[in-house]
Amino acid sequence: MNSSNGILAVVVDAILLRDVDRVAAAASVRIVHVDSPSSRKAWLAASAVVLDLAGARRCAELGLPRRDRVLVVGTAEPNPELWHVAISVGAQRVLSLPADEAALVSELSDAAYSATDDGRRGAVLAVVGGCGGAGASVFATALAHAATTSLLVDVDPWGGGIDLTLGSERDAGLRWPDLAIGGGRVGYAALSAALPSRHGVTVLSAGQTGGEIDAGALTAVVDGACRAGVTTVCDLPRRATPAVGAALDAADLVVLVTPADVRSCAAATAVGRWLVEANPNVGLVVRGPAPGGLRAADVSRIAGLPLLASMRTQPGLAAELERDGLRPRRRSPLMSAARKVLEVLHRQPGATDKQLVA
Repeated sequence: MNSSNGILAVVVDAILLRDVDRVAAAASVRIVHVDSPSSRKAWLAASAVVLDLAGARRCAELGLPRRDRVLVVGTAEPNPELWHVAISVGAQRVLSLPADEAALVSELSDAAYSATDDGRRGAVLAVVGGCGGAGASVFATALAHAATTSLLVDVDPWGGGIDLTLGSERDAGLRWPDLAIGGGRVGYAALSAALPSRHGVTVLSAGQTGGEIDAGALTAVVDGACRAGVTTVCDLPRRATPAVGAALDAADLVVLVTPADVRSCAAATAVGRWLVEANPNVGLVVRGPAPGGLRAADVSRIAGLPLLASMRTQPGLAAELERDGLRPRRRSPLMSAARKVLEVLHRQPGATDKQLVA
Protein backbone atom coordinates (compact mmCIF):
# COMPACT_ATOMS: atom_id res chain seq x y z
CA MET A 1 0.00 0.00 0.00
CA ASN A 2 1.26 3.52 -0.77
CA SER A 3 0.14 6.89 0.45
CA SER A 4 -1.19 8.20 -2.84
CA ASN A 5 -4.62 9.74 -2.18
CA GLY A 6 -4.62 8.24 1.31
CA ILE A 7 -3.81 9.88 4.66
CA LEU A 8 -0.12 9.77 5.51
CA ALA A 9 0.57 9.59 9.26
CA VAL A 10 3.91 10.02 11.00
CA VAL A 11 2.77 9.58 14.60
CA VAL A 12 5.27 8.25 17.14
CA ASP A 13 3.30 8.63 20.37
CA ALA A 14 1.34 5.40 21.01
CA ILE A 15 -1.66 7.17 22.60
CA LEU A 16 -1.95 9.63 19.73
CA LEU A 17 -1.55 6.78 17.25
CA ARG A 18 -4.67 5.07 18.67
CA ASP A 19 -6.56 8.38 18.64
CA VAL A 20 -5.64 9.06 15.01
CA ASP A 21 -6.71 5.54 13.99
CA ARG A 22 -10.05 6.01 15.74
CA VAL A 23 -10.62 9.36 14.01
CA ALA A 24 -9.67 7.89 10.63
CA ALA A 25 -12.21 5.11 11.14
CA ALA A 26 -14.89 7.67 12.02
CA ALA A 27 -14.05 9.64 8.89
CA SER A 28 -14.03 6.45 6.76
CA VAL A 29 -10.62 7.26 5.31
CA ARG A 30 -7.60 5.11 4.50
CA ILE A 31 -4.54 5.87 6.63
CA VAL A 32 -0.93 4.84 6.03
CA HIS A 33 1.45 4.85 9.03
CA VAL A 34 5.15 5.38 8.29
CA ASP A 35 8.23 6.21 10.34
CA SER A 36 8.93 9.05 7.91
CA PRO A 37 7.90 9.87 4.31
CA SER A 38 9.77 7.62 1.89
CA SER A 39 10.15 10.42 -0.65
CA ARG A 40 8.98 13.88 -1.61
CA LYS A 41 6.56 12.21 -4.02
CA ALA A 42 4.95 10.23 -1.19
CA TRP A 43 4.76 13.39 0.93
CA LEU A 44 3.03 15.36 -1.83
CA ALA A 45 0.78 12.55 -3.10
CA ALA A 46 -1.06 12.00 0.19
CA SER A 47 -4.44 13.70 0.47
CA ALA A 48 -3.44 14.85 3.99
CA VAL A 49 -0.57 14.40 6.43
CA VAL A 50 -1.00 13.88 10.18
CA LEU A 51 2.04 14.40 12.44
CA ASP A 52 2.69 14.42 16.14
CA LEU A 53 5.56 16.43 17.67
CA ALA A 54 8.21 13.77 17.00
CA GLY A 55 6.88 13.11 13.50
CA ALA A 56 6.83 16.81 12.70
CA ARG A 57 10.47 17.10 13.80
CA ARG A 58 11.45 14.24 11.47
CA CYS A 59 9.66 15.82 8.51
CA ALA A 60 11.13 19.25 9.23
CA GLU A 61 14.64 17.77 9.27
CA LEU A 62 14.04 16.21 5.84
CA GLY A 63 13.40 19.65 4.34
CA LEU A 64 10.20 18.52 2.62
CA PRO A 65 8.35 21.01 0.39
CA ARG A 66 5.37 22.99 1.68
CA ARG A 67 1.97 21.46 0.96
CA ASP A 68 -1.68 21.79 1.97
CA ARG A 69 -3.44 19.75 4.65
CA VAL A 70 -0.57 19.17 7.07
CA LEU A 71 -2.10 18.60 10.52
CA VAL A 72 -0.13 18.38 13.76
CA VAL A 73 -1.76 16.65 16.73
CA GLY A 74 -0.93 16.58 20.42
CA THR A 75 -2.43 15.28 23.66
CA ALA A 76 -2.70 18.68 25.34
CA GLU A 77 -3.10 22.32 24.45
CA PRO A 78 -0.31 23.36 22.03
CA ASN A 79 2.79 24.71 23.77
CA PRO A 80 5.45 26.99 22.22
CA GLU A 81 7.64 24.05 21.24
CA LEU A 82 4.79 22.36 19.35
CA TRP A 83 3.87 25.62 17.61
CA HIS A 84 7.47 26.17 16.56
CA VAL A 85 7.80 22.71 15.03
CA ALA A 86 4.36 22.99 13.39
CA ILE A 87 5.36 26.26 11.74
CA SER A 88 8.66 24.81 10.56
CA VAL A 89 6.88 21.93 8.79
CA GLY A 90 4.19 24.17 7.29
CA ALA A 91 1.21 22.83 9.24
CA GLN A 92 -2.20 24.36 8.57
CA ARG A 93 -3.69 23.34 11.92
CA VAL A 94 -2.56 22.18 15.35
CA LEU A 95 -5.14 20.01 17.11
CA SER A 96 -5.43 18.54 20.57
CA LEU A 97 -6.78 14.99 20.90
CA PRO A 98 -9.24 13.84 21.99
CA ALA A 99 -10.69 17.37 22.45
CA ASP A 100 -10.47 18.24 18.75
CA GLU A 101 -11.57 14.87 17.37
CA ALA A 102 -14.57 16.35 15.54
CA ALA A 103 -12.36 18.91 13.82
CA LEU A 104 -9.89 16.22 12.76
CA VAL A 105 -12.73 14.04 11.40
CA SER A 106 -13.87 17.00 9.31
CA GLU A 107 -10.36 17.73 8.04
CA LEU A 108 -9.70 14.13 7.03
CA SER A 109 -13.13 13.78 5.40
CA ASP A 110 -12.51 16.96 3.41
CA ALA A 111 -9.13 15.64 2.33
CA ALA A 112 -10.55 12.29 1.22
CA TYR A 113 -13.34 13.94 -0.75
CA SER A 114 -10.88 16.36 -2.37
CA ALA A 115 -8.66 13.50 -3.47
CA THR A 116 -11.52 11.84 -5.37
CA ASP A 117 -13.31 15.01 -6.44
CA ASP A 118 -13.24 15.67 -10.18
CA GLY A 119 -14.32 19.26 -9.64
CA ARG A 120 -17.98 18.65 -10.46
CA ARG A 121 -20.16 19.24 -7.43
CA GLY A 122 -23.81 18.43 -7.56
CA ALA A 123 -26.16 21.39 -7.99
CA VAL A 124 -28.67 22.51 -5.37
CA LEU A 125 -32.15 23.79 -6.21
CA ALA A 126 -34.64 25.23 -3.73
CA VAL A 127 -38.31 25.20 -4.75
CA VAL A 128 -40.92 27.45 -3.12
CA GLY A 129 -44.59 28.04 -3.83
CA GLY A 130 -45.67 31.62 -4.47
CA CYS A 131 -48.98 30.83 -2.76
CA GLY A 132 -50.83 27.91 -1.23
CA GLY A 133 -51.55 25.18 -3.76
CA ALA A 134 -49.03 26.50 -6.28
CA GLY A 135 -47.71 23.00 -6.95
CA ALA A 136 -44.19 23.59 -5.63
CA SER A 137 -43.83 20.10 -4.14
CA VAL A 138 -44.99 18.49 -7.37
CA PHE A 139 -42.56 20.61 -9.39
CA ALA A 140 -39.72 19.82 -6.96
CA THR A 141 -40.45 16.13 -7.51
CA ALA A 142 -40.46 16.65 -11.29
CA LEU A 143 -37.05 18.36 -11.06
CA ALA A 144 -35.71 15.39 -9.11
CA HIS A 145 -37.06 13.04 -11.80
CA ALA A 146 -35.52 15.15 -14.58
CA ALA A 147 -32.03 15.21 -13.03
CA THR A 148 -29.63 12.38 -13.84
CA THR A 149 -28.96 11.51 -10.19
CA SER A 150 -30.95 13.28 -7.51
CA LEU A 151 -31.83 13.62 -3.86
CA LEU A 152 -35.25 15.11 -3.05
CA VAL A 153 -35.16 16.79 0.36
CA ASP A 154 -38.29 17.75 2.27
CA VAL A 155 -37.76 21.00 4.21
CA ASP A 156 -41.46 21.44 5.03
CA PRO A 157 -42.32 19.46 8.17
CA TRP A 158 -45.94 20.66 7.93
CA GLY A 159 -46.54 19.40 4.39
CA GLY A 160 -47.45 15.81 5.23
CA GLY A 161 -44.28 14.36 3.69
CA ILE A 162 -43.03 14.81 0.15
CA ASP A 163 -42.77 11.03 -0.17
CA LEU A 164 -46.55 11.16 -0.77
CA THR A 165 -45.86 13.12 -3.96
CA LEU A 166 -43.18 10.65 -5.01
CA GLY A 167 -45.37 7.67 -4.08
CA SER A 168 -42.85 6.20 -1.64
CA GLU A 169 -44.65 6.92 1.64
CA ARG A 170 -44.98 3.19 2.42
CA ASP A 171 -41.45 2.28 1.36
CA ALA A 172 -38.94 1.24 3.99
CA GLY A 173 -36.21 3.72 4.86
CA LEU A 174 -35.34 6.65 7.06
CA ARG A 175 -37.15 9.98 7.37
CA TRP A 176 -35.97 13.19 9.02
CA PRO A 177 -37.14 12.15 12.53
CA ASP A 178 -34.98 9.00 12.24
CA LEU A 179 -31.75 10.91 11.56
CA ALA A 180 -29.38 12.21 14.23
CA ILE A 181 -26.78 14.04 12.17
CA GLY A 182 -26.31 17.41 13.85
CA GLY A 183 -23.67 19.42 12.02
CA GLY A 184 -21.29 16.53 11.32
CA ARG A 185 -20.01 15.18 8.02
CA VAL A 186 -22.35 12.91 6.02
CA GLY A 187 -21.16 10.09 3.80
CA TYR A 188 -23.68 10.19 0.96
CA ALA A 189 -23.33 6.55 -0.10
CA ALA A 190 -24.36 5.33 3.36
CA LEU A 191 -27.13 7.92 3.65
CA SER A 192 -28.69 7.18 0.27
CA ALA A 193 -28.65 3.44 0.98
CA ALA A 194 -30.75 4.10 4.09
CA LEU A 195 -33.34 6.30 2.34
CA PRO A 196 -36.34 5.29 0.23
CA SER A 197 -35.96 5.55 -3.53
CA ARG A 198 -38.56 5.54 -6.30
CA HIS A 199 -38.02 5.81 -10.08
CA GLY A 200 -34.35 6.62 -9.47
CA VAL A 201 -35.08 9.47 -7.03
CA THR A 202 -33.78 9.17 -3.48
CA VAL A 203 -35.98 11.04 -1.00
CA LEU A 204 -35.48 12.39 2.51
CA SER A 205 -38.99 13.15 3.72
CA ALA A 206 -40.21 14.93 6.84
CA GLY A 207 -42.96 12.34 7.16
CA GLN A 208 -46.04 13.33 9.10
CA THR A 209 -44.53 14.32 12.45
CA GLY A 210 -44.54 18.12 12.04
CA GLY A 211 -41.25 18.55 13.95
CA GLU A 212 -38.70 21.21 13.01
CA ILE A 213 -35.84 20.18 10.73
CA ASP A 214 -32.38 20.89 12.11
CA ALA A 215 -30.49 23.41 9.97
CA GLY A 216 -27.10 21.85 10.72
CA ALA A 217 -28.32 18.41 9.71
CA LEU A 218 -29.81 19.81 6.50
CA THR A 219 -26.53 21.53 5.63
CA ALA A 220 -24.61 18.29 6.22
CA VAL A 221 -27.01 16.28 4.03
CA VAL A 222 -26.91 18.80 1.18
CA ASP A 223 -23.13 19.10 1.37
CA GLY A 224 -22.72 15.32 1.32
CA ALA A 225 -24.92 15.03 -1.78
CA CYS A 226 -23.05 17.87 -3.51
CA ARG A 227 -19.71 16.20 -2.87
CA ALA A 228 -21.07 13.00 -4.39
CA GLY A 229 -22.09 14.88 -7.55
CA VAL A 230 -25.81 14.46 -6.85
CA THR A 231 -28.38 17.10 -7.78
CA THR A 232 -30.24 18.09 -4.60
CA VAL A 233 -33.78 19.46 -4.82
CA CYS A 234 -35.12 21.05 -1.62
CA ASP A 235 -38.87 21.55 -1.23
CA LEU A 236 -39.35 24.62 1.00
CA PRO A 237 -42.34 26.04 2.87
CA ARG A 238 -43.25 29.73 2.60
CA ARG A 239 -41.92 30.66 6.00
CA ALA A 240 -38.54 31.59 7.39
CA THR A 241 -36.95 28.91 9.57
CA PRO A 242 -33.28 28.13 10.22
CA ALA A 243 -33.54 25.10 7.92
CA VAL A 244 -35.15 27.16 5.14
CA GLY A 245 -32.38 29.73 5.54
CA ALA A 246 -29.75 27.00 5.23
CA ALA A 247 -31.38 25.64 2.07
CA LEU A 248 -31.63 29.08 0.47
CA ASP A 249 -28.01 29.77 1.33
CA ALA A 250 -26.89 26.52 -0.30
CA ALA A 251 -29.05 26.85 -3.42
CA ASP A 252 -27.49 27.49 -6.81
CA LEU A 253 -30.97 28.34 -8.08
CA VAL A 254 -34.21 29.19 -6.25
CA VAL A 255 -37.36 28.29 -8.17
CA LEU A 256 -40.57 30.16 -7.33
CA VAL A 257 -43.69 28.37 -8.63
CA THR A 258 -46.92 30.30 -9.14
CA PRO A 259 -50.27 29.78 -10.88
CA ALA A 260 -51.16 32.24 -13.66
CA ASP A 261 -53.86 34.26 -11.93
CA VAL A 262 -53.89 37.75 -10.46
CA ARG A 263 -54.03 36.87 -6.75
CA SER A 264 -51.32 34.23 -7.04
CA CYS A 265 -49.19 36.70 -8.98
CA ALA A 266 -49.53 39.27 -6.16
CA ALA A 267 -48.58 36.66 -3.54
CA ALA A 268 -45.62 35.45 -5.60
CA THR A 269 -44.35 39.01 -5.90
CA ALA A 270 -44.25 39.32 -2.10
CA VAL A 271 -42.62 35.91 -1.64
CA GLY A 272 -40.12 36.74 -4.38
CA ARG A 273 -38.92 39.83 -2.51
CA TRP A 274 -38.23 37.71 0.57
CA LEU A 275 -36.36 35.08 -1.45
CA VAL A 276 -34.19 37.59 -3.30
CA GLU A 277 -33.03 39.03 0.02
CA ALA A 278 -31.74 35.56 0.97
CA ASN A 279 -30.46 34.50 -2.46
CA PRO A 280 -30.45 36.77 -5.53
CA ASN A 281 -30.54 33.83 -7.92
CA VAL A 282 -34.33 33.42 -8.06
CA GLY A 283 -36.38 32.50 -11.14
CA LEU A 284 -40.07 31.98 -11.84
CA VAL A 285 -42.04 28.99 -13.08
CA VAL A 286 -45.61 29.89 -14.12
CA ARG A 287 -48.26 27.16 -14.11
CA GLY A 288 -51.46 27.22 -16.13
CA PRO A 289 -54.33 27.52 -16.60
CA ALA A 290 -54.65 31.31 -16.86
CA PRO A 291 -58.35 31.98 -16.19
CA GLY A 292 -58.03 35.71 -16.95
CA GLY A 293 -55.60 35.36 -19.83
CA LEU A 294 -52.55 36.40 -17.79
CA ARG A 295 -49.45 35.43 -19.73
CA ALA A 296 -46.32 33.97 -18.15
CA ALA A 297 -44.35 36.97 -19.41
CA ASP A 298 -46.81 39.28 -17.61
CA VAL A 299 -46.37 37.38 -14.35
CA SER A 300 -42.58 37.63 -14.74
CA ARG A 301 -42.78 41.38 -15.35
CA ILE A 302 -45.07 42.02 -12.38
CA ALA A 303 -43.06 39.84 -9.99
CA GLY A 304 -39.79 41.34 -11.24
CA LEU A 305 -38.24 37.90 -11.66
CA PRO A 306 -36.80 36.13 -14.72
CA LEU A 307 -39.03 33.48 -16.27
CA LEU A 308 -37.46 30.02 -16.15
CA ALA A 309 -40.37 28.09 -17.65
CA SER A 310 -44.12 28.05 -18.10
CA MET A 311 -46.34 25.01 -18.36
CA ARG A 312 -49.88 24.30 -19.40
CA THR A 313 -52.32 22.20 -17.44
CA GLN A 314 -51.42 18.51 -17.28
CA PRO A 315 -54.56 16.37 -17.61
CA GLY A 316 -54.97 13.61 -15.04
CA LEU A 317 -52.15 14.88 -12.79
CA ALA A 318 -54.27 15.12 -9.62
CA ALA A 319 -55.59 11.57 -10.04
CA GLU A 320 -52.06 10.30 -10.73
CA LEU A 321 -50.76 11.87 -7.52
CA GLU A 322 -53.61 10.34 -5.53
CA ARG A 323 -52.97 6.84 -6.87
CA ASP A 324 -49.22 6.18 -6.78
CA GLY A 325 -47.39 9.48 -6.86
CA LEU A 326 -45.81 11.33 -9.75
CA ARG A 327 -44.48 9.12 -12.52
CA PRO A 328 -41.87 10.55 -14.90
CA ARG A 329 -43.32 10.99 -18.41
CA ARG A 330 -40.81 12.73 -20.65
CA ARG A 331 -43.29 14.52 -22.89
CA SER A 332 -45.57 15.76 -20.12
CA PRO A 333 -45.86 19.55 -19.53
CA LEU A 334 -44.46 19.13 -16.03
CA MET A 335 -41.34 17.23 -17.08
CA SER A 336 -40.74 19.55 -20.04
CA ALA A 337 -40.77 22.57 -17.71
CA ALA A 338 -38.47 20.78 -15.26
CA ARG A 339 -35.94 20.10 -18.01
CA LYS A 340 -36.02 23.77 -19.05
CA VAL A 341 -35.17 24.81 -15.49
CA LEU A 342 -32.27 22.35 -15.34
CA GLU A 343 -31.00 23.67 -18.68
CA VAL A 344 -30.93 27.19 -17.22
CA LEU A 345 -29.08 25.91 -14.17
CA HIS A 346 -26.48 24.09 -16.25
CA ARG A 347 -25.83 27.16 -18.39
CA GLN A 348 -24.76 29.10 -15.32
CA PRO A 349 -20.99 29.62 -15.06
CA GLY A 350 -20.20 28.10 -11.67
CA ALA A 351 -21.48 26.50 -8.49
CA THR A 352 -21.67 29.59 -6.32
CA ASP A 353 -22.33 33.35 -6.52
CA LYS A 354 -24.20 33.03 -9.82
CA GLN A 355 -26.46 35.75 -11.13
CA LEU A 356 -29.50 34.69 -13.12
CA VAL A 357 -30.10 36.85 -16.17
CA ALA A 358 -33.64 37.50 -17.38
